[in-house]
Amino acid sequence: MHVTLVHVHVEPDHRDAFIEASRANHEASVKEPGNRRFDILQNQADPGHFILYEAYGSAAEAAAHKETAHYAQWRDTVAPMMAQPRQGVPMTGLFPAG
Repeated sequence: MHVTLVHVHVEPDHRDAFIEASRANHEASVKEPGNRRFDILQNQADPGHFILYEAYGSAAEAAAHKETAHYAQWRDTVAPMMAQPRQGVPMTGLFPAG
């Protein structure tokens, strides 16, 4: 399983708009072939810090996500909301297996 943890730091006055844009991206992403999970997490201690937990069956399926219209719309919509550039950390999902 191919997992990416995307850390996003959002300016305080853009949090609600970021959450809404991310909800739309989540709803479309979970329908993609190979998607296992697409979770949006908000840090309780730092509400401007979000983590997107993106899990796909393979690296190719994760790469295909970056080619979708909903990803492009999310990327372009949230870019000016960020306090700093987002950081994707690739992970290897061990469990659950398969």
